[in-house]
Amino acid sequence: MSDGTLRALGVLTALLQSNIDFTPTLVAVEEPETALHPAASAALRDALRRASEDTQVIVTSHSPDLLNDDSVGPDCLLAVLSEGGETKIAPIDGAARKLMQDHLFSAGELLRLNQLVPDPVVLENQETKQADLFGGASQ
Repeated sequence: MSDGTLRALGVLTALLQSNIDFTPTLVAVEEPETALHPAASAALRDALRRASEDTQVIVTSHSPDLLNDDSVGPDCLLAVLSEGGETKIAPIDGAARKLMQDHLFSAGELLRLNQLVPDPVVLENQETKQADLFGGASQ
């Protein structure tokens, strides 16, 4: 069995693990498309979408193939900016949002063009905080 098949099986197991006694409230998957053939991205995206009807699903991805569908709307996307040792996350900017709402580009196409970026207005208004992990004071 290939690495991509094993990985896809793991993702599907996490997504579809609910039963009569248990439904997860959150499933987070980092780069589910890793080692997966690009042609299988649509099936993976459909499974993620179906699972999100009952469970909050958070996915990180660098894959335009995974995002290349009209079902991936601008309201479900956050973009990441990493510079100067800081990582900032915000909704996508207004230009990309408008292009998607007008059905001119999909999220995958915008990612290929390097145009899925965080909204600078939101970033400007974000307060930078360092997490206080394990009760220790940050220095």
